[in-house]
This record gives sequence, structure tokens and C-alpha cells, in this order.
Amino acid sequence: MVPKWRSPLTQSIVQGLSLILTAVAAAGAGSFLAVTMPLPGAISPHEGQRLLGDLIKSGFQYQITRPVTVLVMGIDRVPDAKDGSDSIFSGRSDTMLLLRIDPDQQTVNLLSIPRDTQVDIPGVGVTKINQANASGGPALAKRVVSQTLNSIEVDRYVRISTDAFKELVDQLGGVKVYVPEDMSYQDKTQKLFIDLKKGWQTLDGDQAEQFARFRHDNFGDIGRVQRQQTLLKALRSQISSPLVFPRVPGILSTMQKYIDTNLSFEEMLALVNFGLKLDQKNVKMVMLPGRFSGPNEFRASYWIMNEAGRDRVMKQYFDQGTSTSEETSIASLRIAVQNASSNPEAGKEVIGELLQLGYTNVFAIDPWSETQQQTQIIVQGGQLESAETLKKMLQLGSVEASSTGDLESDLTLRIGEDWNSHKTTASGSDNASKSR
Repeated sequence: MVPKWRSPLTQSIVQGLSLILTAVAAAGAGSFLAVTMPLPGAISPHEGQRLLGDLIKSGFQYQITRPVTVLVMGIDRVPDAKDGSDSIFSGRSDTMLLLRIDPDQQTVNLLSIPRDTQVDIPGVGVTKINQANASGGPALAKRVVSQTLNSIEVDRYVRISTDAFKELVDQLGGVKVYVPEDMSYQDKTQKLFIDLKKGWQTLDGDQAEQFARFRHDNFGDIGRVQRQQTLLKALRSQISSPLVFPRVPGILSTMQKYIDTNLSFEEMLALVNFGLKLDQKNVKMVMLPGRFSGPNEFRASYWIMNEAGRDRVMKQYFDQGTSTSEETSIASLRIAVQNASSNPEAGKEVIGELLQLGYTNVFAIDPWSETQQQTQIIVQGGQLESAETLKKMLQLGSVEASSTGDLESDLTLRIGEDWNSHKTTASGSDNASKSR
């Protein structure tokens, strides 16, 4: 469990920072770190920011001196486990995230590892990676993650019981997300009852858990990874509100019993100090590349890791090993085009331009749920160089490293309102060139 300290104030800080480290994964770092310090009592947002600044200036001298890798696991409910006991952390890992916090690059990179990923667990055999914690706790989980991901050294771990996420969302007053389809499912063993309707909703803690854990669609566990990353982004926005300050004491006291970590007090302080200075643009999320196993391939359904994709991700996001694969060629790069602009013809127009540029493996998907201003190039599995090349050739868009685009693509091009002005400018340039 989280280390116990003599001073009640120091113990409170440790508990709070354990929660904060959880939030590095749960909220994309930075903003959550800045607004959930253990400040005394119910205070105004303005006073809270002043006190936080004074606290940091006076006491936060700890620094991260090298890249740190942290394994974060959300643990399934364990039947009959007593609240507050160590046994609540002995279940399978429902969620597994690997974070790299790099002080030199000022970045936080997050890798989502699907729970159904096929691995060889020492002493167990070939099975799903979510079994590692249940069979051997965090030590075995760290060992399996390391051997699966090119022998990366996992420095620390954080384990979070399932109820932590619900409590956090409730303490924050809910989280607003788009539910892409009606979701209905029951699992009495896990006390999981899912009943959500399609559309924009502000979900409470119980509903947010339903959204994150639903897997009975065409994409199973991988769809869950997408929804979890969607929730992380939504929580990051929610947490940035100054209205969070008065809820800090309640968050700290509620979350304490749900978190287990081997981070020391000083390490937590260093991570907080780092997160306070972090630019949110430097938070990148990616999913372990792979494919679904075939219906007759194995007795169980697995996520089969793509080794070349893994090597690329580990090199680009974790500076681990060497990538033996080349970036996908323009002709074979799979690009999903999704219209998020008010121009109903934008999708067709963009596809036409992509074809002219030599991108031949291009397809349209259903329009995005709401209009957005800026075009996004969403990197699904580590194709950062390909995304930057596409941005340069289109002279449009921003690159976003996350797995919230189309699962059948390498890149998802989500077209914003800026496409219309870009098209007008490009057309004017072409006409000017012709008139010369």
C-alpha cells in the first residue's frame, strides 16, 4: 500500500500525490497535477491558486533527473474482497497503461496495452496479459510488460481498484462525452450493469465506468481502449476547471483506499513538480499495434501484437530499442477521412486531394458527432512521421497522437472548418499561377 508517514500532514500529502500520479494516466497529466494539490479546507479558486503557488515555491524542490517509466493498472473487482484491504488489488488488470515521463523532452507518453494481448506469462503459460497481476501481483506484471515490450525497464507501478474511477468522476461532478451507440450489457460477477443511450451526455461515475468497460461491440477490447482514451481527454478538460479546488479534500479522502503504489514520497513530489510545468500538447497517447485473432485461430480471443508496430512505438514513444520497420509508404498508408465541418462535401473534396497527392488507400467513415474548427490528423499506432508528412503535403491540420480515430486506419483525418478557408486559399494560388 502507499507508505505511511509519521506526520498527518505529510501522510495527507502522500495520499494526495498517489492520487495525482494516478491522474497522470487518468487525466493526461499537467492540468490535474496543478489543481489537485492537498490544500486545506474549502477555498475559493483564486485563493487556492495563490496558496498552491506559495506551497510549490517553498517546498517543491524535487526534480526528475532522468526518464521514468510507470506501469498503471486498473484492477477488476475481486468478489468478497473487503473494502480497504490489500485483496482488492489482487484481481486481473482491466486496464493497463505504460507511461514514460521524460524531463529532457518535457513529454508524457502513454501506451494503452489491451487486456486481451497474448503473452507468455512465466509460471502460467500463454494467456492474456490481464492475468499477470492476478497470478503474481505487480512484480509479475512488470516482468511480463518488460519482456513483451523489448525489455523496457519499468521503474514504478500504480494499481487502482475499479471503484476509484467512479469516485473520481463523481467528485468532479461528472464528465461530458459522446456515447457513439446504445450500450447494454450485464455481468453479475463483476457487478457491472451497462445501460447507456447514444448521444452527448454528462456521465456520473457509475455511467463513466459503464462507458469505459463496455466491450460488446464489433471491436471488443480495442473499442474499450478507444473509449478509455476518450474519457482521459474529457477528464483532462473537466479537471482544468478552477471549480475543482473546493472538492480537493473530498477527493483526497475518498481516493486513498483505492490506490496502491511503490512510489516514494520524494518521487511523487518530483512528478508533481514536473507535471505543473508540462504543456498539454506534449502528452501523447498510443495503443499497442496488433490485430484481432481469427475465430478458429485460438481457443480464446486475443489481441495479437504486431512486432514491427511494437518496435516503432517503443522507439518513437519510449526511446527503447531500434525500429526495424520503415514508415508506411504513401500508397499503402490507410487513411480514414471523417468530416467534422459544416461543409457536407468536405469529405469528398479531401479524398480527391489525397488521391492527387498519391494517397491511394483512402476511405470515408461516418461524420464526426460535432463540428470542430481545426483539422486533426490522428495517429493510431505510432505513425508520427507519416502524419507529419501528410500535414506538410496538405498544409493543414494538427497531429494528435491518440487511438481515438478509426480502428481500421493508420491515420484518421478529421476535417475541421479550416478546410474551407484552406481550399479557398489553395484555389486562389492555383488561379494566380495559371494567370502568370
